[in-house]
Amino acid sequence: MLAVQDVTLGYADGPAVLGAVSVAVRPGQVLVVTGPSGAGKTTLLSAMAGLLPPRAGAVAVDGQRLRDRDHAVERKVVLIPQDNGLAPILTAAENVHVALVASGVAPAQARRLTAATLDRLGLTPQADQLVDELSGGQQQRTAVARGLALRGAVVLADEVTSELDAGNRQRVLDLLHEEARRGAAVVFATHDPEVAAACEAELHLADGAAVLRRG
Repeated sequence: MLAVQDVTLGYADGPAVLGAVSVAVRPGQVLVVTGPSGAGKTTLLSAMAGLLPPRAGAVAVDGQRLRDRDHAVERKVVLIPQDNGLAPILTAAENVHVALVASGVAPAQARRLTAATLDRLGLTPQADQLVDELSGGQQQRTAVARGLALRGAVVLADEVTSELDAGNRQRVLDLLHEEARRGAAVVFATHDPEVAAACEAELHLADGAAVLRRG
């Protein structure tokens, strides 16, 4: 389980972005994080991923307080970032394959998982294209493929449908719900009300505070 316990977040010496946020996401659940631009959605997911240490409170996975990003990776916390984080000098397939091998998957198995996951995202024809040759939506789907291939215990997805058409947006949403059915705790940040409506629990951010609206 992912637990955010009375967390206050901010950057350097600046004012707090979020204060006193508490929420728990159990295995099999999808939590959608909503709010206007600048409300702190990416900030919250960064803390959940171990990238941003809280000023107060704690983020824990299965009772273990996250120390940093390396510890979060050990706890199988996967982050699919808003900016996709892909290596432009690699192909779509290589971006997925390298991440799998780095996580300890044998190369042969990594190749099979890469092909299967890209196919789930409709990217088989683009597998051997360099990232710079892909459209924005294709890059976004490649980043999703990489994240799903890692089969995290916690899957964090930050605005990963913003550049997708309706069909691919639904495909990605369905796959994130499949991750929950597999047993992952899934957190999905979005500004899209239609996407948010498809999730069972919603944490809405505004004016530095968080309100659990449903779930």
